[in-house]
Amino acid sequence: MLKRIATFLTGFAAVAWSAPSIGQEHEDVNAANNPLTPKITINLHDYYVPELDGLDGRYANQFLLRGLIPSDLFGKPQLFRFTLPIATAPEFPDGYVTGLGDLTLMDIFVFPGKTVSFGAGPLVVLPTATDDLLGAGKWQAGVVGLGIAPQKWGLIGGLLTYQASFAGDGDREDVSLATFQPIVNYNLANGFYLRSTATWSFNLENGDYYIPVGFGVGKVFQINDKVTMNAFVEPQYTVASEGIGNPKWQIFAGVNFQFAIGR
Repeated sequence: MLKRIATFLTGFAAVAWSAPSIGQEHEDVNAANNPLTPKITINLHDYYVPELDGLDGRYANQFLLRGLIPSDLFGKPQLFRFTLPIATAPEFPDGYVTGLGDLTLMDIFVFPGKTVSFGAGPLVVLPTATDDLLGAGKWQAGVVGLGIAPQKWGLIGGLLTYQASFAGDGDREDVSLATFQPIVNYNLANGFYLRSTATWSFNLENGDYYIPVGFGVGKVFQINDKVTMNAFVEPQYTVASEGIGNPKWQIFAGVNFQFAIGR
């Protein structure tokens, strides 16, 4: 399976490869991949995990419905972002459970710059999971920060979050979680690009963690002057981990739609 994916990615990149795109096409690809782009956005993302540490023969899946809404509340540029998971997780000793996960809300204040733009703000997590295996059972609050630097060849940046529980089910473990997502994109021609965006996760409550590295491909389609579509696939391999149930490797795939309302 891994050999087939590697062969596909190598062949795909060879077909798409040429000098990096420039001009308007280059800017459109960067804007489609920039999490600070102030456009209404709908993301349909999926993580398929064929192998889990310590759980031989079991798999997991997480579909993420994400949305981004720009606003100027209080006279400051902001991006309101939500993430609602629909997850499938293995039950013990056998079987699986599928349902909603915990809803995450972020309010990101944007600080534009000539070479680097920053965003920062609060986040909250609502215990909306329909099963104990699919969520923490805790109300959580924290912060999000990110920096994005568009380049002639693509995009580089990172997104950092921290969240901790403050209320909820007293029988469930407290939450103290940090994540970091490095963002590296390299633009090719005709809207194609290479990407690496795997999210590192650190459970500060019990010491568990996993650090994946991704390498994938995507393409940006300009549907019309108001709608941009961005489709991608990115296999991610865990290079370091501690704890049971972490992904050994996973496939991250998705489609993003950006809407330039009012243009």
